Amino acid sequence: MTRYREATFDLFNYALLALLGFATLYPFVNLLAISLNDPLDTMRGEVYFWPNQFTWNNYQIIFQENALYMAAVRSVVRTLLGTFLSLVCTTMLAYTLSRREFILRKSINLLMIISMYVSGGIIPSYLLIKGLGLTNSFWVYIIPGLIGVFNVIIIRTAIEQLPEGLIESARLDGASDFQVLFRVVIPCSIPVLATILLFISVGHWNSWFDNYLYNTRDNLNLLQFELMKVLLQSTSQMVNNASSTGYVDSEALSNVTPEAIRATMTIVVTMPILLVYPFLQKYFIKGALIGAVKE
Repeated sequence: MTRYREATFDLFNYALLALLGFATLYPFVNLLAISLNDPLDTMRGEVYFWPNQFTWNNYQIIFQENALYMAAVRSVVRTLLGTFLSLVCTTMLAYTLSRREFILRKSINLLMIISMYVSGGIIPSYLLIKGLGLTNSFWVYIIPGLIGVFNVIIIRTAIEQLPEGLIESARLDGASDFQVLFRVVIPCSIPVLATILLFISVGHWNSWFDNYLYNTRDNLNLLQFELMKVLLQSTSQMVNNASSTGYVDSEALSNVTPEAIRATMTIVVTMPILLVYPFLQKYFIKGALIGAVKE
């Protein structure tokens, strides 16, 4: 009887996990099928797991934009540089706030938490960025997002869980705060730092709104902003065609539709993250638990 219950329980678990896995993977598989399918056939709603009429036309339309390649380079540079600088600054601040001997520790923690719930809004933020001279500059992508309060709290919590004896022994050996941070704290906090690194890099890679707000120069546009422009162009072409002729031209649909372009864009911007994620996966769960649970 016990074996029967265990087998039933295992079968239920496998079925539940398979259902959750299907629910997680199906949207991405569906988008991939739409991106590789003829746009007109996609409009009929007949694409589910695989393309019915295979074509590379959607990808050709996106990558025929010459500005897209340099925008991709700028997005990669922003992601690498912004992630590195943000992780360093966030870790240094988190280590400072984790030290009980720091006099302003409670005050700064309180101000940071308040900033998570109270925001000046878009207009004050724009005026601040403009006043700092960061508009129409590449550094507007890097400097405003150097410190994330949520990330500071996670790293600070992880550092506070480290044995105090490690830090005290390093100080007895004559180590400075920088040496303690980079030789003791950071090597012991790799899982949580890898988790925060993934959060920051995804945020930089997917960001486009700051490009829309603060930069008007085409030579500073990012990949996501250029892709958004392609999507808007395809949508406007479809609307103009329908308004001028009174119907949607099937020949125009065979070249491009907003739904097909949107699916293709999603695949293009998601693939780099999917390629990086497996290398950080082993740290992700452990790091999230370390940063979220305090003993």
